[in-house]
Amino acid sequence: MSAHEQSITLARHAARAAADKLAEDIVALDVSERLALTDVFLIASAPTERQVNAIVDGIEEELLKQNLRPVRREGRSEGRWVLLDYADIVIHVQHAEDRVFYALERLWKDCPVVDLELGDAAQANTTAAGESEA
Repeated sequence: MSAHEQSITLARHAARAAADKLAEDIVALDVSERLALTDVFLIASAPTERQVNAIVDGIEEELLKQNLRPVRREGRSEGRWVLLDYADIVIHVQHAEDRVFYALERLWKDCPVVDLELGDAAQANTTAAGESEA
């Protein structure tokens, strides 16, 4: 069983909002076969705490337009790793250093990647961010 289409659509909206705030390395993983609690993990990062919080604000504003509020929000005050739980998707916005350290993609590497359909501009931003770390 794979993620519901509604969850994938929600992840795409959140990913576009994150990309609009210059989030780096935006990735969505279909965790529905591994976790009963949620369908998709959306992971994004930023180089500063301030930008992490700006990305979180952008995502929340976008999803609020669809009358969606997170069930739970953690880490907002520190701005290092903010978790937004929308039940169907869980969004992780991490400081770039924390993302490397915790390596969520490695932990969930056996889960399929969701195509976020971000387009060329967001893909270029994500690719450029990845290349600068190499």
